[in-house]
Amino acid sequence: MKYLFFSWLVVFVGSWIIYVQYSTYTELCRGKDCKKIICDKYKTGVIDGPACNSLCVTETLYFGKCLSTKPNNQMYLGIWGNLPGVVKCQMEQALHLDFGTELEPRKEIVLFDKPTRGTTVQKFKEMVYSLFKAKLGDQGNLSELVNLILTVADGDKDGQVSLGEAKSAWALLQLNEFLLMVILQDKEHTPKLMGFCGDLYVMESVEYTSLYGISLPWVIELFIPSGFRRSMDQLFTPSWPRKAKIAIGLLEFVEDVFHGPYGNFLMCDISAKNLGYNDKYDLKMVDMRKIVPETNLKELIKDRHCESDLDCVYGTDCRTSCDQSTMKCTSEVIQPNLAKACQLLKDYLLRGAPSEIREELEKQLYSCIALKVTANQMEMEHSLILNNLKTLLWKKISYTNDS
Repeated sequence: MKYLFFSWLVVFVGSWIIYVQYSTYTELCRGKDCKKIICDKYKTGVIDGPACNSLCVTETLYFGKCLSTKPNNQMYLGIWGNLPGVVKCQMEQALHLDFGTELEPRKEIVLFDKPTRGTTVQKFKEMVYSLFKAKLGDQGNLSELVNLILTVADGDKDGQVSLGEAKSAWALLQLNEFLLMVILQDKEHTPKLMGFCGDLYVMESVEYTSLYGISLPWVIELFIPSGFRRSMDQLFTPSWPRKAKIAIGLLEFVEDVFHGPYGNFLMCDISAKNLGYNDKYDLKMVDMRKIVPETNLKELIKDRHCESDLDCVYGTDCRTSCDQSTMKCTSEVIQPNLAKACQLLKDYLLRGAPSEIREELEKQLYSCIALKVTANQMEMEHSLILNNLKTLLWKKISYTNDS
């Protein structure tokens, strides 16, 4: 009788956990709702874009596995025709900048209400220029970026930007990831933009969607302790030369966003789940939504009320300090991107590292982690440490098949 009771108890608890997780899944994964909102706007002529017809008419763009981690940021593996991709869509946005969650302006009450009918191309260019100036600062070459955006917005490549295309482009430009994809469209480690419809967009698929680890069904994930899961993740990594090549890719991406052509971007969530790689072990970014323009972050955080440094954090990795005399957050982020990248790579690279370079590799990684934005000659140290790390790794793998 006692064993029967415990058996029923296990079944009850297990069923309850599965029900709760399923409810969470259905809340997180709302692709049908997203598609309905977008297609309703497309079919009434409000928005347009190269992915609209495939999504809403021929239905050759469809959603596969759900990768969403937040209900308002829908993310799916998808197929467009015969091409795999990643589909992203925004849901139920708030009306203000909420520093505790996202750093992007949310959708307005009337979806896709800008630009309005009668707006000229010149006026739209001025709108985009003003937006870029607010986000990126007073860069000298913003006009070039505006022209680049108009080229991307012209989804049907007819040489003109329709009102529907302009509405889609304006909604997308509120999203840091989309802006970064356009700015870094020629860079190796940035996923390519495949198309868009409204603020839904499709980007290049990545074969491996995490830096390490193994993907398991969510039901199994429930019963794996977090400590064991971390140990298991470290076992399911590529060989060391391949890890070194992936790490070099991350270092190169850090270079791409550090004082790039349109200012500096800050990586505010450098975690394994946001980084992936392809079948050639070239790093590809999976999620860039927490990579934000430095100018934008500084402007928004500098007057934020704080009690301690814990109140001055965006994402997981962009931290400033709390000025106790004014009880306001300072604007200077403490750790540069490179230091955060090295923190992530430390265990990844040191596990299985060849004995002849392990000591030097460990020394360089710890020097990298110690980098501070406020240090004298930080930029010179940044370049020196980054180049030394890349050189050390390349020398070790340059004569292997993995290079």
